[in-house]
Amino acid sequence: MSCRTYALLITLPLSVALAMPVQAAIIEEVVVTAQKREQNVQEVGIAVSALTGEQMEQLGFTNAQQVTAMAPGVSTVQPNGEANYSIAIRGVANSDFTTNVESPVAVYLDEVYISQMSSTGFQLFDMERVEILRGPQGTLYGRNATGGLAHFVSKKPTEEFEGYARATAGKYDQIKFEGAVGGAISDTLMFRVSGMWNDHDGYVKNRLTGDDLNNGDDQAWRVQALWAPSDSFELLLNARGTRQDIDTGFFEHVSANVEGFYTPNEVNQVLGYIDNDRNVFAGDYDGAGFNDLETDGYSATINWDFENFTLTSITDFSTVKRDYIEDSDASPVPLFNFYLTTDAEQFSQEIRLTGDTDNIHWVGGVYYLDLEVNDSNGAITDPFIDPDGDTPLISGLDNPYETNTESWSVFGQVEIDLSDTLTGIFGLRWIRDEKDHQLLVNAVDFPGGTQTNNNNPILLANLATYRGDREDDEFAGRLGLNWQVNDDVMLYASYNRGVKGGGYNAPVFPLNPPLAYTDEFISFDPEQLDAFEVGFKSTWNDGLLIINGAIYVYDYSDYQAFQIVGIDTLTTNADADSQGAELEVQVAPVEGLDIIFGAAYNDIEVDLGGGAPKTTSVQSPEWNINALMRYEMPLFDGMFAIQWDAQHRSEHFFSLTGAETVTEDGYTLQNANVSWTSGDETWVVTAFMQNLTDEEYLVQTFDLSGPNVFGLVEQYYGRPRWSGVSVQFNF
Repeated sequence: MSCRTYALLITLPLSVALAMPVQAAIIEEVVVTAQKREQNVQEVGIAVSALTGEQMEQLGFTNAQQVTAMAPGVSTVQPNGEANYSIAIRGVANSDFTTNVESPVAVYLDEVYISQMSSTGFQLFDMERVEILRGPQGTLYGRNATGGLAHFVSKKPTEEFEGYARATAGKYDQIKFEGAVGGAISDTLMFRVSGMWNDHDGYVKNRLTGDDLNNGDDQAWRVQALWAPSDSFELLLNARGTRQDIDTGFFEHVSANVEGFYTPNEVNQVLGYIDNDRNVFAGDYDGAGFNDLETDGYSATINWDFENFTLTSITDFSTVKRDYIEDSDASPVPLFNFYLTTDAEQFSQEIRLTGDTDNIHWVGGVYYLDLEVNDSNGAITDPFIDPDGDTPLISGLDNPYETNTESWSVFGQVEIDLSDTLTGIFGLRWIRDEKDHQLLVNAVDFPGGTQTNNNNPILLANLATYRGDREDDEFAGRLGLNWQVNDDVMLYASYNRGVKGGGYNAPVFPLNPPLAYTDEFISFDPEQLDAFEVGFKSTWNDGLLIINGAIYVYDYSDYQAFQIVGIDTLTTNADADSQGAELEVQVAPVEGLDIIFGAAYNDIEVDLGGGAPKTTSVQSPEWNINALMRYEMPLFDGMFAIQWDAQHRSEHFFSLTGAETVTEDGYTLQNANVSWTSGDETWVVTAFMQNLTDEEYLVQTFDLSGPNVFGLVEQYYGRPRWSGVSVQFNF
């Protein structure tokens, strides 16, 4: 779909919206906490896209990927398929699936930072709202939000007894249940319990065994208790968990006998195998790929109102355990199976004070994070023994590594009303990161039939060792000016310093030579981003038309550039700059019709130095366009709605090489649904179809081309067309 078509979709109804008195079905005022206090989203001098839980239900959004698709310049990244998710904002993304590398776009759940990307692919259930903040947010949110952040806020316990139950049946024998119930136990104690269970067959066929792969088997739960003994004090306890056990990690095999180029009609010269049936959801896999994931979290949030300020304390402890393996050669040849394991524990504590005077809003606090990551990666292959029989049996690599992070920070932000229409903003955050990293590369023997990956007991030889530590002081900051032109229009300008902590690589194969296991190759420095932005927010025709826009310029120092070198992923420091613009429109042109439109342009350039040509960043399309149309009308004593939405991403790359083998030419995804809601809103019936046109689109490729690697490219495709029906009962 062309940009001209999208433009027509939005410009035609704009004039109607300005002229006709109508009522919006889903467009409404959204209150956000982007600046650690409640504000109307239209009064915040930050590029924010936000949806309430009610809006998400009306729009049929059930996972984080659907929400991000409706924010301009935002998309979901899948570094290795269904097993990992991260978010890209304004061309800032992380495609490194190594679990000790944190994303430059932070993800928060109920004000708790989620450090592990393997924990961010969660289903949305029982949500209050979602806020997506574009641009650096380091002042109030910390060291890993140079691109921005996504904050998912769940529904909290209330005095009223209420809840819902929803059942979904879909393609590939999908069965999904979710629901919640909550209310008051006493005058001061309230509770809410919610959960989700999802199961479906796989949509990738293993021709070798007949098995269906890339299935769904997910569960999630959340239990909350709110104690409010007085009007000035409340304590919220939150326990949560997720489980996933799926057969995933299967890629389309494309022959690439020449480095950087596809040779799809030639037999792979390394493996002696070819897959040219053009079915991207089928392959011949000898390995058993899976992702076994468990996450748990426990948090306590205190809000205590005093005469002139409010004290907030957020204490959290969370864990992630993961076991992942894939058939990396995507063939019947038992050459190479890559695996990851994760055992991470995270403790965080934030204490902050917020207050107001006649013309000043202020917030200040301290934050502490302790993150212990005991992970591993490695490779399982055909056993090797030399012809003379003198060399012990070697069937793979087992590379355990441990990364420990302690981070302290002190932050504050002040908003001063300089006049009735002008507000100045000043914020600063000091961050101290202490991090140590230990890595072993071991040659081992994997006995036949075992699934013992990490800490393999049959150690044959240590091929490389690294031990290092680093201590970094970082400063984030914000300067801003908001001009409230009138009650409906605000202009803003800002400078933001964003920072992302330094870190360590964990390569799979021994680097050549072993002397490469030095700080220069394993460690990378913190990145700094100086971001300049001007924008506007406007509301027209009594809230029936909202138009927001922004223009920004980014200048990076020590940009953390992601590269794939052979089979390894490595992050190095480079120089980078980018510039872009965004437009976001919500409009209700006629009674019952709502339209959402977003367009984002981004031009990012990365300079690796050393005479290498400049390139663009990974997962950074120049154009990202989204549109949604929803029409609602009375029917059978209720309301009937029909909806269409789409997202277009232009050409982008999965590696800095920009080669043919790491290029997605661009695609447009379309979805549709129809729903009926009873007059008392007790029943909601929805039929949906995702990927309406059955588009085949790449979400990740790994270039293993040429005779010096494996002579192939691994391609991972997004989900095929998916349809289903859901029934929801509200009480």
